[in-house]
Amino acid sequence: MNRLLLLEDDLSLIDGLTYSLRKNGFETEVVRTVRDCMSRLSKIDAYDLLILDVTLPDGTGFEVCEQVRKNGSRIPVIFLTASDEEVSIIRGLDCGGDDYVTKPFRLGELCSRIRALLRRAGEARQNTPAFLSSGSLTIDVLGSRAFLDGKPLELTAAEYRLLCLLVRSAGHVVTRDVILSELWDEGGHFVDDNTLSVYVRRLREKVEADPSNPVHLVTVRGFGYQWKEERS
Repeated sequence: MNRLLLLEDDLSLIDGLTYSLRKNGFETEVVRTVRDCMSRLSKIDAYDLLILDVTLPDGTGFEVCEQVRKNGSRIPVIFLTASDEEVSIIRGLDCGGDDYVTKPFRLGELCSRIRALLRRAGEARQNTPAFLSSGSLTIDVLGSRAFLDGKPLELTAAEYRLLCLLVRSAGHVVTRDVILSELWDEGGHFVDDNTLSVYVRRLREKVEADPSNPVHLVTVRGFGYQWKEERS
């Protein structure tokens, strides 16, 4: 049984959510404050995934995620948010979140996203090459780090996964449907297609010399995206 850590202060939501998650095969430990959640981070390996409410009495789930990534953990993180505005999405991505669910949400939607993230985390640990490279870009797969011209790139978890997917398929078009399927749950269900555009735009700002005129992460209109190798 996978073990989850849930940061949530709404008692009415906690009772129903923990019961339903347990019925779906997830053991769930609950903390109700940012402070209590932070105290669990020294034993982060005891959990398989974090579910973080954004707004708490003593802080935000963003703060917890930032500390988790600062500590070097790549544990999957899902945010529970009452806002689906782009600024909140970007904030969650910037601090290292993997996905977000907007309240009120369907339990089936949440469980699907949890399973998708756990599946990808498991696959990432199997048959993984140590490095990927493309010109001046190097990806340390085992260390979950990327470097451009030898300098580390500050990538969110989702941006990192998208970059790896594109570089692995360098020279080939990766359709939007394939990307959504790989980065979220099967078939890209429950995902706003606009969110992928946000990821791509943010990633271009970090890997392209001129993000408005990309030469590596290019759009193939009507199909998806392609990573083009540097010409020698």
